[in-house]
Amino acid sequence: MSVALAESMHDAGELVRRYAVQGPRYTSYPTALNFRDDFGVADYDAFLKEARRSPSPLSLYVHVPFCHSLCYYCACNKVITRDPDASRRYLDHLHKELEMLSDRLGPGRRVTQLHLGGGTPNYLDKAEMTELVHSLATHFNLDDGSEREFSIELDPRSVDEDYLALLKGLGFNRISMGIQDTDLRVQEAINRVQSTDMIARLMGAARRYNFRSVSMDLIYGLPRQTLETFSRTLDDVIALSPERIALYHYAHLPQRFKWQKSMDRHPMPNSEEKLSIFLLAEQRLSEAGYINIGMDHFVKPEDELAKFQQEGRLQRNFQGYSTCRSPDVIGMGVSAISSLGRCYAQNHKSLEEYYAAIDAGQLPVAKGLTLNAEDLLRRYVIMQLACNLRLSYVDLYDRF
Repeated sequence: MSVALAESMHDAGELVRRYAVQGPRYTSYPTALNFRDDFGVADYDAFLKEARRSPSPLSLYVHVPFCHSLCYYCACNKVITRDPDASRRYLDHLHKELEMLSDRLGPGRRVTQLHLGGGTPNYLDKAEMTELVHSLATHFNLDDGSEREFSIELDPRSVDEDYLALLKGLGFNRISMGIQDTDLRVQEAINRVQSTDMIARLMGAARRYNFRSVSMDLIYGLPRQTLETFSRTLDDVIALSPERIALYHYAHLPQRFKWQKSMDRHPMPNSEEKLSIFLLAEQRLSEAGYINIGMDHFVKPEDELAKFQQEGRLQRNFQGYSTCRSPDVIGMGVSAISSLGRCYAQNHKSLEEYYAAIDAGQLPVAKGLTLNAEDLLRRYVIMQLACNLRLSYVDLYDRF
């Protein structure tokens, strides 16, 4: 451990002990905890009609909830299944939702950002993934220019080189791989075993197929993690040289996510140890040439996110940091969240409720929120500080 790192840990130790409490992960302002049940389909319809007239680009998010196996740390909305018919039923309903949204938004707005998340989007086989992208292209004006940002989250355990080739052919130019940790004992504790050699082979294939960038997700605070084990994980990841690294903090909430109790038999780092791991990662990644753009993301200096931050144009949505200048994100699929100008709208979280709404010919909106003037002001201030690390009073007064 370097002297500088030791001093940073000492200086921050008292603050960590004082503020070591659990809180929601920041995704929006107001947060999803503030969404209201009295926001319904009629409210969302009104905002969709308003969005139809906007000349700005559009961003799409598609949630694919299925996973073959359970990762014990996961707090995402997912469905663990090996039912071969599960994805078929889901795609059939997703097509209907796409059609309903397309009817309301019209064909005019260009889609410059597309993101598939989950769950495990590559749970869909090649034919199903092709079908989904074809449906998106049928109902929306997908941009085919070089500036588009079409990304997908991948589980390295269930993707091969041929699948990467398909994704490239379908127009995806960014991939994100869930690594979490490369230490075998940590992987066993979280029920997600994947070899570094396998990840390296996929990374090599991604380079051959000329994906614009590869992002790797890491998590600190997992069971059996120590400063020494995570240092070796950093060695492995830095050697693979992804363009972006997302370093997330693990929130242990077994009272809410009962499967997390499976990890209670293992030692877990406390708040001070987690801080040490984060500071080590920050130092090591900085030495490797990465820039900490804020909160949980490290990128190479030539990455678009770094350039947009330098220009004061970086933004953040429910999928993380983004260069997309669209004010509107349309979420599709179970539990997906839309951000549409002055509102947030979230789909039903359970598959059965999602299916029932679509079978009834309705958009599957469960709750949401209409933002008032103060919400919009606070959201803008938070966005500027979190993304661009500064706030211009001139811009603030011009806008508000």
